[in-house]
Amino acid sequence: MSLIRLGISRCLLGDHVRYDGQHKHDQFLTDTLGRYVEYIGVCPEVECGLHVPRESMSLVGSVDTPRLMTRENRRDLTRQMLEWVTAKLSSMEKESFCGFIFKSKSPSCGIDRVKVYSSNGMPVGSTSGLFAREFMKKFPLLPVEDEGRLHDPEIRENFLDRIFTLNRYREAVAGGRTSGGLMKFHAEHKLLLMAHSEKHCREMGRLLARSSEGLSLVGFRTKYETLLMNGLKCMGTVKKHVNVLQHMLGYFRKLISSDERQEMVDIINQYAKGNLPLIVPLTLFRHYVRKYKVGYLDGQYYLRPHPVEQMLKNHV
Repeated sequence: MSLIRLGISRCLLGDHVRYDGQHKHDQFLTDTLGRYVEYIGVCPEVECGLHVPRESMSLVGSVDTPRLMTRENRRDLTRQMLEWVTAKLSSMEKESFCGFIFKSKSPSCGIDRVKVYSSNGMPVGSTSGLFAREFMKKFPLLPVEDEGRLHDPEIRENFLDRIFTLNRYREAVAGGRTSGGLMKFHAEHKLLLMAHSEKHCREMGRLLARSSEGLSLVGFRTKYETLLMNGLKCMGTVKKHVNVLQHMLGYFRKLISSDERQEMVDIINQYAKGNLPLIVPLTLFRHYVRKYKVGYLDGQYYLRPHPVEQMLKNHV
């Protein structure tokens, strides 16, 4: 598995680039996740020409079209920032990012909940920072999160699913002149996709079934990637996981004893009631997959994520 290339706000790496000369180092991002990704650090405020330290800034005016203003001298830096953003995003098209981790609540980097103030200093609403807003417009399919949200285990797991799967997808189709690599990728990820969105999984299956209907390979992959990333963005739920677990149970119908089947049913029911974490039924299924050599399930990333991915998901 190649390193996953992620953009990141530089202050989260420990770089002293904030307005007060400080940083916002996040140890999970650098010491844990950072061992398995290639970070490309970005600080919009420094890269657009501002100094460290510098006057603090905030968003002022309309929530839809806020201005980036310094707080003391009321300098309007909107044009300077947006000109840099336009050039930066153009260069980033060639970087093959699998996602971006932004600094929360920053007037340049916050993905949401960035306060917007009126001219007299009263909050009037919230929006995205100027760079984050334009990044998400330019790359709507790329996974984005901020460091605060990534401390939520469910949000972190969803983000990891998206960046690891996108990286595997790109490796599967890289240089391919046929849809063979994509077919294999889809087969190996079907249960993972079901755990996020059964609707998107069905649509992707129908698209693959029509792969020979005259759509160009580029157009075909574009449609598939759009469904893939929109589907993975849907959060997994207990109900969705129970559906996948029951679906997998059907593969053992003629293989296991009645006692073994009852054990699996009981474990699924206990998970559904919230008495057990998901790792318990998954571990049991992996055991029976190996014991009875169920080849299709053995090839599913839902049951065998990359060891690094599994470790990161379970990190506290």
